[in-house]
Amino acid sequence: MDSTKLIGITGGIGAGKSLVSRVLMAMGYPVFNSDDASRLIVNSDPTVILAIKREFGEIAYNQGVLNRKLIGELVFDNPTKLTQLNKIIHPAVGKALADWKDQQTQQIVFNEAAIIFETGNYKKYDATILVTAPKQVRITRVMKRDLVGAEAVEKRMENQWTDEQKIALASYVVLNDDSTLLLPQLLEVLKLIKG
Repeated sequence: MDSTKLIGITGGIGAGKSLVSRVLMAMGYPVFNSDDASRLIVNSDPTVILAIKREFGEIAYNQGVLNRKLIGELVFDNPTKLTQLNKIIHPAVGKALADWKDQQTQQIVFNEAAIIFETGNYKKYDATILVTAPKQVRITRVMKRDLVGAEAVEKRMENQWTDEQKIALASYVVLNDDSTLLLPQLLEVLKLIKG
């Protein structure tokens, strides 16, 4: 019987999921990053590569590497294409996560993933942590990180669920607004998870 608890970490763009993951790793907890796994899988898993080429054509890859910019443009305003892409990638990432979890020895492990609630995958976790931050803070962070304008960030946000939608489903909410201390919040969440 697997007694390892799998906790999902999620949040909107610029909320600070990765910061929370880094803090947890510094505390000694294993964290699996679904976005990193996805980037690796789309360029290394032959079944996934073949399925993406079938769906989007040979132009999906440039010298053996997924043309992320092109794919992003193709799926951005096309929910059908985005669904098809997710149907190809998500099962492969899910398998990688399950394999990783099986190798862990800790009682509590974490998975950082952007769309835990949107996909319905939150039901597969023992608990979820939603990282939130005020909209303007998130916009400023992403502008700085990705070197893009506010309009581009807001367009991405429009394609994501609101914090209110996610809060309704989250087990725990952590505020990362650059003034509220993160560590005390995480220690409290960990205490609750451990029971």
